[in-house]
Amino acid sequence: MAALGYFDRMRDTVGGVQVSDAAGAPVDLDSAIGRLVGRFAALPAAGAKAVIVGNGGSAAIASHFATDFSKNGKVPTLAFSDAALLTCISNDLGYENVYARPIELFGKPGDLLLAISSSGSSANILTAARAALDGGMEVVTMSGFRPDNPLRSMGALNFYINSDSYGFVECSHFMLCHLAIDLLTGAWPEHGDRDSETA
Repeated sequence: MAALGYFDRMRDTVGGVQVSDAAGAPVDLDSAIGRLVGRFAALPAAGAKAVIVGNGGSAAIASHFATDFSKNGKVPTLAFSDAALLTCISNDLGYENVYARPIELFGKPGDLLLAISSSGSSANILTAARAALDGGMEVVTMSGFRPDNPLRSMGALNFYINSDSYGFVECSHFMLCHLAIDLLTGAWPEHGDRDSETA
């Protein structure tokens, strides 16, 4: 059946996620997720916040998890998705700066940027990542399509989905974010004590 084949491919795609560090060296998925969750967990005590950015379906993921990390995870998290802000900046400064400018205004050293792009090549996401790095923020990326996409080399952790299908890449990014929030809040008890997962 076509539906079952689709879900089999989805399972294989998300199960094949690859993670690399800033130097391009591979990172074990459990270790990478543990580091990401630990980083989110440490933000409130440091007086820091997270910012999540994306376009289209990735923007929806950014808004969804900015809400989840704030409400459920008690981690201050922003997604710059207000229509007035987006249209103002894109009109005045160009769409490539639609996230970079708010990051310059509101970001500070010690904050975390989660940059999500299916292609890993969206100009405004790349510009946002550069602005975050220039401002002393840590960057984590989620991308797909091509293994040599430029976003994949910009993060301290880079989650890459080896697929050229928007649906598979976006669903995989969504699942990775849900895994992180479920571990952060203890909603995934099969993984045991959260502190041990993030050590």
